[in-house]
Amino acid sequence: MKKVLTIAGSDSGGGAGIQADLKTFCAHGVFGMSVITAVTAQNTMEVLAVQDVKPDIIGKQIDAIYQDMGTDAVKIGMVSKIESIKIIAEKLKEYKPNNIVLDPVMVSKSGYALLDPKATETLIEELMPLANVITPNIPEAERIIGEKINSLEEAEQAAKKIHLLCGSNVLVKGGHLFGKSTDILFDGDSIYRYESERIITKNTHGTGCTLSSAIASNLALGCSVTEAADRAKKYIAIAIEHAMPIGKGIGPVNHFYELYKNAGMITESE
Repeated sequence: MKKVLTIAGSDSGGGAGIQADLKTFCAHGVFGMSVITAVTAQNTMEVLAVQDVKPDIIGKQIDAIYQDMGTDAVKIGMVSKIESIKIIAEKLKEYKPNNIVLDPVMVSKSGYALLDPKATETLIEELMPLANVITPNIPEAERIIGEKINSLEEAEQAAKKIHLLCGSNVLVKGGHLFGKSTDILFDGDSIYRYESERIITKNTHGTGCTLSSAIASNLALGCSVTEAADRAKKYIAIAIEHAMPIGKGIGPVNHFYELYKNAGMITESE
């Protein structure tokens, strides 16, 4: 079985972060492992508090994985502090894993800042060049390049500019734009568009975590970057379409809809 590691924060509500990543790995038939960078107290309405894990403990968690099991892909999510970013970069350079997917998480759906603004430059300089794929949403891409993005054409230009910063494949997620939900991938040579109908729902908690984890899973399974992005886009579209109205705020997507349907646990009408 292929092995995928998530390096991210814990979401006590279960919809995003480590919890969403592990659910996504399971849905793709890969073995999930975790390095927890922070513990968040959050639910579908808000983030109440964040406690960062000490950098040396983050480093030791990474050591534990690579001194025993190893990985076929790595997904990096919430890393809020400069010191945390530096220790992760140091360990990735030491162990040199394949298929690193970086989701530059900056703000929660409820508006809570999950990345220290002072750490943005460190993220760009230390982690982005190590990633095979980077998956910013529109606000994150704007923060990285320091420019506003108001159209798909501008999203394409942003993907190219981010690629110039780090040399990675860049997938700019288009959920914040109008019209159909279109993600833009630039691989250094060509632009690819991944389009799906926009689903009208408030329940989108964990979509970014889930998409990046789906890409990492598919890379671990041997897909090319373009194929991994295509499969991940289709997976997240289904997960959003069948998102669950859990909680009083922004509910979670349904990571296991296809798994449950294939097992006969739900019907098409559900």
